[in-house]
Amino acid sequence: MARRITLSFLKTEAASGVILGFAALLAVVLANSPWSTQYFAFITHPFTLQIGDFHETESTLKWVKDGLMAVFFFFVGLEIKFEILRGELSNPRRLALPIVAALGGMIAPALIYLAFNLGAHGAPAGWPTPVATDIAFALAVLAIAAPNLTPSLRTFLLTLAIVDDLGAVGLIAVLFTDQLHIWNLVGAASAIAIMALMSRWRTAPYVFYAVLFVIAWGFTLKSGVNTSIVGVAAAMTIPIEPRRTGQVGMLKYFADSLHPYVAFLILPAFAFVAAGFSFRGLSLHDVFSPVTLGVALGLFLGKQIGVFGAASLAIGVKLARRPTGAKWIDIYGVSLLCGIGFTMSLYIGALAFGPDAAQSQVRLGVVAGSLVSALAGLAVLTWSQGRVVPEED
Repeated sequence: MARRITLSFLKTEAASGVILGFAALLAVVLANSPWSTQYFAFITHPFTLQIGDFHETESTLKWVKDGLMAVFFFFVGLEIKFEILRGELSNPRRLALPIVAALGGMIAPALIYLAFNLGAHGAPAGWPTPVATDIAFALAVLAIAAPNLTPSLRTFLLTLAIVDDLGAVGLIAVLFTDQLHIWNLVGAASAIAIMALMSRWRTAPYVFYAVLFVIAWGFTLKSGVNTSIVGVAAAMTIPIEPRRTGQVGMLKYFADSLHPYVAFLILPAFAFVAAGFSFRGLSLHDVFSPVTLGVALGLFLGKQIGVFGAASLAIGVKLARRPTGAKWIDIYGVSLLCGIGFTMSLYIGALAFGPDAAQSQVRLGVVAGSLVSALAGLAVLTWSQGRVVPEED
């Protein structure tokens, strides 16, 4: 009986968020404990991956970021493809609101960040850091705060976050690709092309897709292009239709199979290696630095202003309709949850600043902005539960 309850708990979004939060908290605690030396030695420890002629030496943090997170982006790509073909993104009228809200939620945080960092001591190159939303964390807080909320609002948040993350992947491709190695890029593209051709082979073994994905990832790692791109590109080749009547489609099979590993292993592992920062040596200058304030306020103020403002404008001019059964206060609460950047913001921040000393400021800003956004969204949505739903616009 206990095993059944545990498994049921681990399938909930709330459980995923709890584990993710615990991993981040553990990282911060260890980074400021007597074991801080061991923690930082672990995340910076280099080790070599060798498969045949392929060999690469990177730190633990880099392997998690470029290796495990490629699987996360593959999973996100599967969600994006499903939503485009079968879900909310397939309906233009329902698609308008989350797209407009997502654009507002990317532009406003970037502008707030730049407002603090265009001066002499700022770091304007870090402006993409607060533009993304952590899907897992935001949905987890929504599940805790408002378990009985109208499903359309959850779909609105999910679709908005997917569009948001798609934009973030685009920014990563454009802004964080340095020197290209053309032949490695050709190798990665060839593996993806073979995966696309295999979609016509309806009985192709699933393991073929896995092997080709690993090959494409290996070439991409050497090409100079961020590995998040190969994750999304590979996902787009996975067929959505089932092979036979009554069977589960390959896309759903991969999504269902990967979900527990992404939610309960990959994202917590990344949070553990990326969220840890030491309070030792942090001064008031670090706390109130342009980078820290730009990231924290970009997430907390920028997201709610951008998402709620853009959504209100789209509804006001009749470009889109309010989600069925949703109150304005609910939409505002969801807008606050969009400020939970966390894993995505830590990921982009690591790309934008590299091993720069400003990493502690980035992590402080991401954790502070995400935490305040989560608490504010939790409070607003919890308070809204007892209110009467007004008539639909």
